[in-house]
Amino acid sequence: MQRSWLRDLFFNRRRKQRERAFVENGGKLLEKLIVCCNGKPIPIRTFSAQQLRQATNNYSEHLGKYWYKGSFEGRIILTRHSSNDLAINDLAISAQMSAHSNVLKPVGCCLETPFPIFVYEFAANGFLADCIYVSRVTQGHHQPMVWERRLKIARQIAHAISYFHTAFRRPVIYMAIDMENIFLDEHDVPKLSNFLVSVSIPEGETDVEVYHGFRNLRFCSPELKATGKVNEKSDVYSFGWFLLELLTGEDSYNITRLTIDEDSTLVAYTHDRALSSSINEIVDPTILAEDGEGGATLEQQLQAFLDLASSCTEEDPQRRPTMVDVTKQLRRIERFIP
Repeated sequence: MQRSWLRDLFFNRRRKQRERAFVENGGKLLEKLIVCCNGKPIPIRTFSAQQLRQATNNYSEHLGKYWYKGSFEGRIILTRHSSNDLAINDLAISAQMSAHSNVLKPVGCCLETPFPIFVYEFAANGFLADCIYVSRVTQGHHQPMVWERRLKIARQIAHAISYFHTAFRRPVIYMAIDMENIFLDEHDVPKLSNFLVSVSIPEGETDVEVYHGFRNLRFCSPELKATGKVNEKSDVYSFGWFLLELLTGEDSYNITRLTIDEDSTLVAYTHDRALSSSINEIVDPTILAEDGEGGATLEQQLQAFLDLASSCTEEDPQRRPTMVDVTKQLRRIERFIP
């Protein structure tokens, strides 16, 4: 009898904890969705914690970082776990951006846990990083991505960031342009994920101050480090760094091929050598080794791509192009127009 009473007490306490978490997280999510989506209905379903444990076989298939693979009602899904108060921001802005074909679509969420668990569409070809970074390609025996596909992905991601900047009354600064945050579907269409740190610029303002911890983000722009504020040009800077990784095949935090001083960066290295060295010293050798007859055209594309990356990573944000201009330039490069 004593055991039965203790068991009932335990389960009642657990149920109340789930109910409390659901109410608190649900209220935060609703408030954020109203702000981000202007009250428009967003088709996001709720899952119980038990449903997601069953769908993922108790989270047995870990894909990396916070991501797990599962299956629910015959559909393969991804779940994302978070352990901070920015989790609601992630789902709300994902929902806001979900109309764009290069954003990983949110399916739903579990609000019963202290920090929500989010459910997304599945992306069959995994992380972009595994097909680009020389270290990952070698270690995982992956097929390196061909240049034509890298160029197309650069243009698609540029278009998505342009959408964030221009499609809403309050421009959204993504702040998370990173190979690790880009999935590839079965057709190698890139899908942006992770909107934890994304922010909107208030109406009538040209920039927005962000949490001081964001100054340590990967690919942080000089102005963010200096002032703690971001605007559209901050994303441009991060995108330029992303272009350099696509071009060189190097992970900025695990450089294995290029000889870069310990206190230098990939951006500084390429800026220094853009004028003084052959582009062949910078470009991923797997790109140069591709078969084809367009040698001169390929070299022109690569040089134009490097020039664009250099302009995106200018120290002075006023000298950087807009993401709309970057998208247009990538489209010109893609079409072999000098």
